[in-house]
Amino acid sequence: MKEGFRQSMAWLHTWTGLLFGWLLFAMFVTGTSAYFQEEISRWMRPELTVTADPETATQAAIGYLHATQPDAENWFITPPSARSPVTTVFWQPRKVEGQSPPRRKRGETSATLDGKGTPVTVRQTSGGYFLYRFHFDLHYMPVMWARYLVGAAAMFMLVAIVSGVITHKKIFADFFMLRFGKGQRSWLDAHNVTAVFALPFYLMITYTGLITLATQYMPWGVMANYTSQDTFFDEMFPSREDAPRTGIAAPLVSVKPLMAIASRSWGGAAIGSVQVSNPGDRSATIRLTRAANTAIGARGESIVFAGSSGRLLETSAQEGGALATQSVMVGLHAGRFAGWGLRWLYFLSGIGGTLMVGTGLILWTVKRRAKLPDPTRPHFGFRLVERLNVATIAGLPAGLATYFLANRLLPAGLADRAEWEVHSLFGVWGGILLWVIVRPYCRAWVESLSIAAALFATVPVVNALTTSRNTLAALVTGDWLFVAFDVAMLVLATGFGLAARKAATVRPLKAVRRSRKIPEALVAA
Repeated sequence: MKEGFRQSMAWLHTWTGLLFGWLLFAMFVTGTSAYFQEEISRWMRPELTVTADPETATQAAIGYLHATQPDAENWFITPPSARSPVTTVFWQPRKVEGQSPPRRKRGETSATLDGKGTPVTVRQTSGGYFLYRFHFDLHYMPVMWARYLVGAAAMFMLVAIVSGVITHKKIFADFFMLRFGKGQRSWLDAHNVTAVFALPFYLMITYTGLITLATQYMPWGVMANYTSQDTFFDEMFPSREDAPRTGIAAPLVSVKPLMAIASRSWGGAAIGSVQVSNPGDRSATIRLTRAANTAIGARGESIVFAGSSGRLLETSAQEGGALATQSVMVGLHAGRFAGWGLRWLYFLSGIGGTLMVGTGLILWTVKRRAKLPDPTRPHFGFRLVERLNVATIAGLPAGLATYFLANRLLPAGLADRAEWEVHSLFGVWGGILLWVIVRPYCRAWVESLSIAAALFATVPVVNALTTSRNTLAALVTGDWLFVAFDVAMLVLATGFGLAARKAATVRPLKAVRRSRKIPEALVAA
């Protein structure tokens, strides 16, 4: 009975892992990279070299907005931080009664400023933010449907983790049994090692990912207790309604002392954003919001001051137990609170999850090829899984490298430049999918992995040719972000190159057609 239950879990583990394996691989790749999304965004905007004091930079940004957008309805300011050296501002033009707001292009209502409030010209890019959004919003499809799909994948992942632990009786012992050159046994060892490597992390990241969007996946509690979702969110995230303009002009108080007051009330936490409503009017308010990276459960607590006098108007209400718990769950998943050491642990655990999913996908085909009636002529479904494995495991990283290359090679003045960077990623990914469909399976692995290796190796070269922040110059000036990025690209290039070399040693199918038993060399593919 006990053994039968374990075997049923093996079946469940196998098929839940396969059905959403390709999507899970993409989610792990982009989600893992998102732990360094600020650093990726800085690399993709090499024009940014300034650093500034947050309070001084925020006051300078208000001066810029007062000079350029005095009639705006709202100003939004994101001060610089240790990970993002510039100030970003966004403004909401005042609505004209009886007219719908016009559609505006990217950059028409925003600006990037240095510490003195001077605009900085930077290339248009979505940077690391696109990778962060892709891991739960995907792309080229409605966001709501994408989140349902991602939620289903996360649920299947949770089932696969639990059933995998039940299935593998010696999973922790096998963690110390990584054997190379043993065909199917080697792939199983690799899958087990990467699975146990950060098992608590995988459980945490999967469960908290589901909790993050729980009200979308399970809305029945909200529906049973509230007349509408808007009512629920108004109660969950209460906000102070802005007073209407009085028409009486009044200057804003200095924001510096207000930021100091807010920081002290949050135990020294930094300010994440500043919103000025009705600027220039006596009814103006200044809302300071706590930075999300200051605590695990930071949830955008805010303090509101009167803009003309600096008088305290409102502070965030105390969180209840349920909301505080959800805040911690979201914080654990996003990892924004993590310092450098913990951030690297998150990142390495994410790499382990990526390898776990990838080796699991390959193991599925390796285990089943020998059981086919004619292993040299697999049926369509088996060939489809093989090709999707190659296109996902080698194609997505190749697309990611292309995303970085496009950032350096696309003309700065190209219309919709940020979108074309994203299009380049999917273009190369789709191109590799088409390529592996028409190529022999073993050659498809070699060629796709080689392409990924070449693209990653090209990134530091192209960066050196197109910007002044190359590895040598960065070493001289102590620009460690650019040094680290180039090193990361070369490490990835080396890894994919070694994988391509290993794949090239596998004998083609024609060489083993007469043998009833599939040689280990073939299984090792």
